[in-house]
Amino acid sequence: MTGSRGHRAGWTVAAVITAALMAACAGAPTGAAGTAGSEVAPPGAAVATFAGGCFWCMEPPFEAIAGVYDVVSGYTGGSERNPTYEQVSSGSTSHAEAVQVRYDPKRVDYRSLLETYWKNVDPTDAGGQFADRGKQYRTAIYVHDGEQRRLAEASKADLAARGPFQAPIVTPIVNAGLFYPAEDYHQDYYRKNPDHYKSYRRGSGREGFLERTWKGVTWTVGSATPARPSDDELRARLTPLQYEVTQRGGTEPAFRN
Repeated sequence: MTGSRGHRAGWTVAAVITAALMAACAGAPTGAAGTAGSEVAPPGAAVATFAGGCFWCMEPPFEAIAGVYDVVSGYTGGSERNPTYEQVSSGSTSHAEAVQVRYDPKRVDYRSLLETYWKNVDPTDAGGQFADRGKQYRTAIYVHDGEQRRLAEASKADLAARGPFQAPIVTPIVNAGLFYPAEDYHQDYYRKNPDHYKSYRRGSGREGFLERTWKGVTWTVGSATPARPSDDELRARLTPLQYEVTQRGGTEPAFRN
């Protein structure tokens, strides 16, 4: 996200140029924090918190969802109070970059937020996200109650069983703690600096990874009907008699004693 990070040696030349551009605009505030839309979140709005690496890249997917009031970039998951961007991005705290989503549960459910989350991260990477390396860029789902935990764990298991990833899903599901909003110039960064944001998203490798991973994949959280096994898979699993009865409507022979 900024050129001050020393873990970008693997970038392409274009990405290094992107990093330099980011450093120029990250040195000073560029505006006030924004919100997802014109609606103001009422008191008691539902809250969801996710860490997915660079918080610049995690705001747009959630802000595009009808029923989301606002998305705030910030820091969470650590013990230090009132962390700054410089502290968190350097890895000197135990916090991670994250986003907090306030939403209307009557218009969008938590499952939909989970699906959006999984489709915008690499949940198999325990060392960071894409070009951003270190614990401050880890993935995590921070749950606010028992129901969120139940749904998050179910979605994680479903993703592991039916999703497009071959490696284990390592994203932890942990209880939410204090969330510290990031500095104003980080809020809605993709709106304030669209060219820089797009260059970073491409250069970091996130955009290409997500396109390759999810191309042609129709996985959704908690689909009521799992994908049907192929005919070859069924023949391998079933005996000839079981296959005939269950797949072709055959009749099982009478029991003989």
